Amino acid sequence: MGPGADPIQETVALEGDGSCIAKARHLAVGFLTRVQAEHGLPVSARAMELTQLVVSELVTNARKYAPGPVLMELRVAAAMVEVVVWDSDPVLPVARTTDPGRVGQHGLEIVMAVVQGFEVQREPVGKRVTARIALADDPGGDVAGRLFP
Repeated sequence: MGPGADPIQETVALEGDGSCIAKARHLAVGFLTRVQAEHGLPVSARAMELTQLVVSELVTNARKYAPGPVLMELRVAAAMVEVVVWDSDPVLPVARTTDPGRVGQHGLEIVMAVVQGFEVQREPVGKRVTARIALADDPGGDVAGRLFP
């Protein structure tokens, strides 16, 4: 993408029951598939899997802790896919200390372990969580959804 090029992004409002989490993962796969097909950017199989994991964890947390709709934005910037999730709860998430005996509540720890960048910003209403994942983590490795001659 050169200077002045339109950003590659997609935003969706997610409402309703737990099925919105599967919908969000499906949207992420479709977005990354289009990034490859329409823009020619490499997306590794690992990046595809990690993006689905991050989307699942962030949307799950937003649905669990915040009333109302959740907005998810997917965008590509600087060879990264950014997963941005907005919800109406102003309380900022905090990763808990590692506790192998704890059942559940490991989502944020997992996200922070697999992403290249993570930030949380308070908004006039609620908060915005952004996670960044490298599109091509292994330049010589397999690229998801592409066949090479």
